[in-house]
Amino acid sequence: MNTYRWLTVMCLAASMPAYASSVFKPIEIKDSELAELRGRYVMPGRIISFGIVMSSTWTNAAGDSITGSASMHVNSSTITPQFYVTTTSTTGNGSTPTTGTGTVVGGSGLGTGQGVTQSVRAAGDGNTANNNVDINVSQNGLSPANIVQSGQALVAGQTITGNSGAGQVSVSAKNGGLQMAILAANNQGNVIQQIGAGNVLQGTVLQGNSNFVSNMTQLNVVLGNNGLNNLGQNLNLNQLKGLRTNSY
Repeated sequence: MNTYRWLTVMCLAASMPAYASSVFKPIEIKDSELAELRGRYVMPGRIISFGIVMSSTWTNAAGDSITGSASMHVNSSTITPQFYVTTTSTTGNGSTPTTGTGTVVGGSGLGTGQGVTQSVRAAGDGNTANNNVDINVSQNGLSPANIVQSGQALVAGQTITGNSGAGQVSVSAKNGGLQMAILAANNQGNVIQQIGAGNVLQGTVLQGNSNFVSNMTQLNVVLGNNGLNNLGQNLNLNQLKGLRTNSY
C-alpha cells in the first residue's frame, strides 16, 4: 500500500466513531519480515571502501607474548579480496609460568550463536581479558589511497601459524570466513576469534594465572558522497517527477 492510500485510511479512521476504531487496529510485523529489511539503507555505490582488521594477543605471567593479526581492504580498485596475516612474538624474563590447573566446563553452545557472541571464562587468578568489536563508518569520505597490505596472503583451506613461549597462534580461512586461535602454553588456556557467515565470535578460556588476553575485530566502512548533488541522479529524479499526477 502506497503513502497516499495510508493517508486515506488514517483520515477515515479519525472520522469514525470509537466503536469502529477496532477495524483499524495495528497489526504487529513479524520478526521474519523485519529481518528482510536489514542492510537496505545504503544505496548501491555508496560504499567505496571496506576493511577488516582482526588481532588476538596472549601474554603470560613471564611476559612471553604471541600475536596474530589479519587484515583485508576492498575498494573500487581491488581485483580479488585477500586477507594478509602476520604473527609476532616477544620473549619475557625467561622463566616458565606455573602450569595452569583450572578447569572450565560447558559452553558448547557459544560456538553456535548468531550475530556477535563474546565470552570470557576463567578458572585462574589475576587474569585480564578483553573482547572488542569496533564498527567505524565515515560519511562522504574518500577511499584510502595506496594502502599496502603487509604479511602473508591467506588462501582458502590454508593455516598460518606462529609460536612463542606464550603458545601457538593459528590463522585459517574456512567456511567463507576467517578464524584466529591461540593455544597457550603450559595449560594456560585458549582463544578463538572468527568472522564470517554474518557472525562474529570472540571467546577466551583462562586456566592459569596472571595472563593478559586481547581480542579485537574492527570493521571500517567509507561511504562516498553520492547524494542529490549527483548530476546523473538528479536528471533521473526530475524525469520521475514529471510522471506525478496533478492531484498529488
